[in-house]
Amino acid sequence: MSKGRTCPTDYRLPADAFSAPASLACNVLYVIGGLYGNRQALDVIERKLASEPGAAAVFNGDAHWFDCDPAIFSDIEQRLQHHHPLRGNVETELARSGDAFGCGCAYPEQTSADTVEHSNRIHQQLQQTVDNLPGMTERLGKRPAWLVAEVAGEPVGITHGDEQSLAGWQCDHAALQRDERQQQLNAWFNQQRIRVLACSHTCSPAALSTGQWAVINNGAAGMPNFNNGRYGLLTRIAPTPSASAIYRAHVGNLVIEALPVNYDQQTFAAEFARQWPANSPAAVAYGQRIKHGTDRAPADACIAGFTFASTLCAMDAQLL
Repeated sequence: MSKGRTCPTDYRLPADAFSAPASLACNVLYVIGGLYGNRQALDVIERKLASEPGAAAVFNGDAHWFDCDPAIFSDIEQRLQHHHPLRGNVETELARSGDAFGCGCAYPEQTSADTVEHSNRIHQQLQQTVDNLPGMTERLGKRPAWLVAEVAGEPVGITHGDEQSLAGWQCDHAALQRDERQQQLNAWFNQQRIRVLACSHTCSPAALSTGQWAVINNGAAGMPNFNNGRYGLLTRIAPTPSASAIYRAHVGNLVIEALPVNYDQQTFAAEFARQWPANSPAAVAYGQRIKHGTDRAPADACIAGFTFASTLCAMDAQLL
């Protein structure tokens, strides 16, 4: 998708999207955005879920991206059917077979043209995979763009981008730091029945809480997010804390946390390289991040209201 291009109408979320009754009730909620076709990360997530009775998982978009191998794509899809998958921009655009709209990332204006071009080329290759899997475009297109969950009696809203669009960037770190955005969110939460908005899309984590409400963006579950190890990140929401949380906040009866996804880096890197060899668009755009992480520290994700708990997290043994 080119910068500045208007998003399709089905990207917009209704104003009352999060006023609807909850369609999911659980005691522990995992929100997993940006799996990006990393089935080693999915292995870890499934083990986490199995260790917590009563836990449910919402995969809030972009579960696919690097999985252009039809067997890997199909394996991930089959496993997602046991959970609650939503559509992000990746799934939404893959469901438009034959459309030339691109990846649907709706990048901000400051994004480089190379980044946009690489994303569109990745999307084109992934589209070929989906077009050759019978019934897959229809399955992806039928997924909802948002969900309201009730966790320990408290309402939680989940989508891919922000409260207005599944590809919105107003829950990225830079936007959430702005006073006017925080005031906008405060007014919005006062009008909603939810206490927490969980999202992803921006591929970089951010967390903000006033104590009355919280926004948590897990960045990527299937790629490194920080500079202290090669692990993904997911959101956990529950009435009790997790011993492995990196940072957390309390809102009402809920504890909102970021947890590491310590996947098998060696196996994932080999699977990625087999699908995306050197000089392919994914290797150029994401190869360094997959191998070395990013330049951000975990504490950088916490804007306000979240406590950084560095001693609680067992990181990847192969640190930078």
